[in-house]
Amino acid sequence: MIDMNCDLGEGFGRFSVGDDKAIMAFVTSVNIACGFHAGDPVVMRKTVDLAAEAGVSVGAHPGYPDLQGFGRRAMNMDPEEVYAMVQYQIGSLTAFTTAKGIRLNHVKPHGALYNTAAQNPLIASAIADAVHSLDPDLILYGLSGSELTKAGENAGLKVYHEVFADRSYEEDGTLSPRHLSGALLTGDEALDQVRQIIQSGHVHTRLGAYLPLKADTLCVHGDHPSAIRLAEKVREILHTLSPYSNKDRRDSYENHSDSDH
Repeated sequence: MIDMNCDLGEGFGRFSVGDDKAIMAFVTSVNIACGFHAGDPVVMRKTVDLAAEAGVSVGAHPGYPDLQGFGRRAMNMDPEEVYAMVQYQIGSLTAFTTAKGIRLNHVKPHGALYNTAAQNPLIASAIADAVHSLDPDLILYGLSGSELTKAGENAGLKVYHEVFADRSYEEDGTLSPRHLSGALLTGDEALDQVRQIIQSGHVHTRLGAYLPLKADTLCVHGDHPSAIRLAEKVREILHTLSPYSNKDRRDSYENHSDSDH
């Protein structure tokens, strides 16, 4: 039973990204930007409200303080700075989930912070420790088989190994940098990758190598050119190939919201 997540709430001010309300009809969890790489207090509150109404699990999506670069530029921050930065962003989103009467379910770092944590054990541990310090019951989403998932497990957190529908992989298990040809998957390419992960537990990398992957949650990006259509098709695949539909999983989250987030 694979969770399907999407990064949302990534507009700010008069600038909007994607159709958050529409895509929530197809996912089981959402990762909401916390104001550093995207989002602002009004966008955060409205996105939490939409998620609560849709019955999807809500997660914090902390990133580097980089609005201009959408959090996709690496920053040279030491572990203490990352620890405090992640605490701050989780805390800000938790204010809105508390006000709405729902509990925060998980944390998934964004962009360059996510990619750095996938390879840097010190940054990964700083993130995992920050999450644990606020709520040891939070789930940490991280790149499948990465330093971040290892750090989460070492910190005593429940970890979801994340895979991607719309991104290709390198031989070392990292996501292909976006500037490379073939890094972003669309249409049948993305759907074929989803089927391959679910049915065989592996993907073929951008250069054709065989890469085994553990998959607890699957991401479809909200800023993908055809995000709604892709999410709908991915949901159909999960419904067909998984033992439970997304609605079954969503109902399970709602029925156990007080104990199992």
